[in-house]
Amino acid sequence: MGIRIVQLGSPRASCEGIRLGTVRRPPRGVAKADYSRLNYYDLWLPELAPSAELLKWARSQPLNGRRWETFARRYRAEMSQAPASHVLELLAALSADVNLSVGCFCEDERTCHRALLRELLARAGAALV
Repeated sequence: MGIRIVQLGSPRASCEGIRLGTVRRPPRGVAKADYSRLNYYDLWLPELAPSAELLKWARSQPLNGRRWETFARRYRAEMSQAPASHVLELLAALSADVNLSVGCFCEDERTCHRALLRELLARAGAALV
């Protein structure tokens, strides 16, 4: 059992479990009924996405070096507040008994909040796959 960190839209692993979309907005031009079929996500969980303000800042210039460090610091601060902190604790507890996956659409995890989610879930005691 455990949590897998994935890129939304990628092929699913056989034991991946429920896929959670930790994105601020759902994909444009796609019917809700098709989200799961297209391997985006089964449930939308925007509480673990960066805030709209932080996303706007992050997308204004490439995220590298100091900008990535600033983004990471700000995202961690957002995730330390309720309700995000409660959701992280819940997912960590669930990971002992069920398979889950969480993800985002970004191609490169090294400059995506899902890399930070991996770290935050591990700190919360989640079993990671």
